Amino acid sequence: MVLIDTGCQVQGYNSDITRTYVYGEPTERDRQVWEQEKASQAAGFEAAKLGHGCGTVDDAARGYLVEHGYGPGYATPGLPHRTGHGIGLDIHEWPYLVSSDTTPLEVGMCFSNEPMICIPGEFGIRLEDHFYMTESGPKWFTKPSHSIDDPFGYNA
Repeated sequence: MVLIDTGCQVQGYNSDITRTYVYGEPTERDRQVWEQEKASQAAGFEAAKLGHGCGTVDDAARGYLVEHGYGPGYATPGLPHRTGHGIGLDIHEWPYLVSSDTTPLEVGMCFSNEPMICIPGEFGIRLEDHFYMTESGPKWFTKPSHSIDDPFGYNA
């Protein structure tokens, strides 16, 4: 497993993206955990509702992982940190997508969505993309990773 976290600045605003690749052929375990990470990220995105607390995004991503035998809470194997953070002029800015953050989600807020599965002694997987809140709900800035074999969807 290779995890690459990168980004850039455009007119003072930050981007941040993470992809997890497999050097060689992924095992069935690699594929299973990668798909669970992808589903956890999707659960967080779907939970982002205007007026709901930022923590509900973290609760949804983490809840999916707990349902699949990880955690509980911030324990590993599982998700040992927040699901995401605000992003803009600073790479990590308030509010945070962490269970304890009750800040209501509002139109115009921008966040990373990066739950991470850490399995000590084996590997970790993080998929990070950004979304922004609109009047109709969350919208992606970057498209989530397509598959473990085609992370950017070039071959789709």
